[in-house]
Amino acid sequence: MSDQPYILVIEDDVANRRGLVRALTRAGHKVEAFSRADPALDYLREHRDIVLVITDLMMPGTDGFGVLAAVKEIRPRTGLLMITGHATVKSAVDAMKQGADDYLTKPVNLDELRTRVSNLIQKVRDRDRREELEDRLYGKFVKLIGNSKAMQDLFRRMELVAGARSNVLIVGASGTGKELVANALHEHSPRHAGRFLPINCAAIPSEILESELFGHERGAFTGATARKIGKFELADGGTLFLDEIGELPLEMQVKLLRVLEQREFMRVGGTETVRVDIRLVAATNQNLEAMVEERRFRNDLYYRIKVVTLAIPPLCEREGDVRQLAHHFLDLFVKENNRESMSFAPEVMAALISAPWAGNVRELRNLVESLVVMVPDDEIHLADLPEEYRSARSPAPGAKKDPEDGQTLTMEEIERRAILNALEKTGGNRTQAAELLGIGLRTLQRKIKDYRMAGKAEGH
Repeated sequence: MSDQPYILVIEDDVANRRGLVRALTRAGHKVEAFSRADPALDYLREHRDIVLVITDLMMPGTDGFGVLAAVKEIRPRTGLLMITGHATVKSAVDAMKQGADDYLTKPVNLDELRTRVSNLIQKVRDRDRREELEDRLYGKFVKLIGNSKAMQDLFRRMELVAGARSNVLIVGASGTGKELVANALHEHSPRHAGRFLPINCAAIPSEILESELFGHERGAFTGATARKIGKFELADGGTLFLDEIGELPLEMQVKLLRVLEQREFMRVGGTETVRVDIRLVAATNQNLEAMVEERRFRNDLYYRIKVVTLAIPPLCEREGDVRQLAHHFLDLFVKENNRESMSFAPEVMAALISAPWAGNVRELRNLVESLVVMVPDDEIHLADLPEEYRSARSPAPGAKKDPEDGQTLTMEEIERRAILNALEKTGGNRTQAAELLGIGLRTLQRKIKDYRMAGKAEGH
């Protein structure tokens, strides 16, 4: 957008239109005015730098409501100010409920007009910057799924950190996606042309960890039949990701600190100094501060690696992300397993949303993959879930109380009772019961088997 705000005015009254244009031009705005809506909307389609549309409500042809709908379709981020007579103020309020930003009544007070327009332009520009940032963040970190406030806050911090040279410490529970975050930082950093090399400090025996990190020379120890280049050397010019850094033995912590301070090391058994330019990203699910107090982690190394700290929220704190993640994984594994399209029954999604997810995103991913492989039908139902997900620890959304004993019913029990009720109404006819329940006959037959209700139904 240009520094001089560009405003589109739509007003069928000649005197009012001229007054608006004169007042806005004197306030420093660029103004284009029309007497009818249709040519004004054509103009809007061709000019992307219009910040605000000011339109009369009552006009021949397309009225203010039509303009509002069209602006939201053509240029959703453009602001809209409605002008109306006193007799139609209620309509202007209705327009604001539909997306208009503000309204003024006739006769328009020009000082008030200038004030309202100035405030609206600032509002539109703030909104535009915010939405552009969110679009950019989503485009950047598309592998990290989440529209929750917690994840959007993480994305903003990641954008600030990605281009820096500083070491980064990523903290979060197991399964939250620490390596994905580290990889995203690398991909959107000046080092993206270099390598991203991950190494899990907990998965490598301590006796060979030094060789893995720094490499070794031929004959350095029994079995060293050739020179080996270590991860630090391989990551030169790129990013080295040390996962589970809290598992590093103390003697290795000393050597890591020296490399981070001097940017050089020797291979095991070597005599030549190797200089490297790497960015270190470390991750842990442990409390490193407590480990420092217990002298299990070096204080100087701790402060060297936590120049910047990124905390990944657990899935239970990411309100609204479970549904998005579950559908993403469902689409992913349906394609991988050459399945037809699959979906979650409403009661399944309710159970997933209410689950505690101690294993975080990894647990959800593994569950969905298992369901895609094991469920034969196109729709996943509550009975398909493992028992721990069906037996909610707290009432799931939609759970009801039994009017007879006041007990909270799980979604599984609600579904079971609905099937029994349908079978009773149809005299045990499964075909008619399935139609009554709005599900397929095969699905009903499987549920009868799962719920051990075969004796309640005839073999129709």
